[in-house]
Amino acid sequence: MKPINKLVIAIKGAGEMGSGIAVRLYSANLQSIYMLDIQEPLAVRRGVSFSEAMYEGSKTVEGVTAVLADRNREIQKIWKGGKIAVTVDPEWKTIDLMKPDIVIDAILAKKNTGTSIKDAPLVIGLGPGFTAAGDVHMVIETNRGHHLGRIIRKGNAEPNTGVPGEISGHTTDRVIRAPGKGIFVSRHEIGDGVKPGDLIGSVGDKEHHAEISGIIRGLIRSGTMVFSGQKLGDIDPRGEEHYCHTVSDKSRTISGAVLEGILWFYNNTD
Repeated sequence: MKPINKLVIAIKGAGEMGSGIAVRLYSANLQSIYMLDIQEPLAVRRGVSFSEAMYEGSKTVEGVTAVLADRNREIQKIWKGGKIAVTVDPEWKTIDLMKPDIVIDAILAKKNTGTSIKDAPLVIGLGPGFTAAGDVHMVIETNRGHHLGRIIRKGNAEPNTGVPGEISGHTTDRVIRAPGKGIFVSRHEIGDGVKPGDLIGSVGDKEHHAEISGIIRGLIRSGTMVFSGQKLGDIDPRGEEHYCHTVSDKSRTISGAVLEGILWFYNNTD
């Protein structure tokens, strides 16, 4: 069997959750990681999302760097340089080409968008939409609460509640949503402080104003086409600017479960 630290890992989705998993696995010396995403990702927590490499060429999160790979053959070169590879691959073709040992679906689409248990020897799905021992080998619970991070080896995660996780007593009022369909425009940046009534941004002639005081922890890029009600960002009422650039408690919990699941699988497979 291949040594665990030589396993090739494909992560679908280079947003906040996929990036948190990549940081945890890389830090545990599982460093042959490549991440797949669309050409213009819509990550909200861009301060901790390797998908930003699509725009900037590279992105560093907590000392771990991911680099954009233009072609599949560049992935190996990026690994030799001690970095994670990120590639544009909305149809997941790289999985067939690279034949990874592990596939992790971190898209968080609340449904399975095409992941199969046959994609790799170990396939892990995050949250609702997957069935452990069905279309994936394991499911990781993503719903905040007592079971967050639970490894499910048979069955499903809890259904999507549609309610954002509570932070300092705030749930839906901390989320920034598109007031209409069109191009989102904002002069704010992640890390900016706001108070109730402050203009966060606009879509056409419709504006979104902050409902609470805090720090803008996540915000999609200004100039992005959005649909009405789409999540554009979130305000952290705790007001700690460094939270914008470090992996969240939820992401750390889920990434720890992924690492545990990998170790369990490969220590119990002949």
